[in-house]
Amino acid sequence: MDNTGMGDVIMSGMMGWMLVAGLLGLAVLVAVVVGTAWAIRRLSAPGHQGAESAQDQLKRRFAAGEIDEDDYLSRRALLND
Repeated sequence: MDNTGMGDVIMSGMMGWMLVAGLLGLAVLVAVVVGTAWAIRRLSAPGHQGAESAQDQLKRRFAAGEIDEDDYLSRRALLND
């Protein structure tokens, strides 16, 4: 009885799974690169809260009623010096 036919089937199946594993690894690598790029762009965007200037913080606090007009004007004058 000749088993070469069965060996070819097994080898082609193994090669198929190796191809699937390689493509899956490539997809994971692409997802990591895209996710990292997205996170870096999101964190460095002008609207990010960490990038709020002192003037903007002062305006926001005055608008929210955290400080009164006298505090706002004196702190704004200090920032402009």
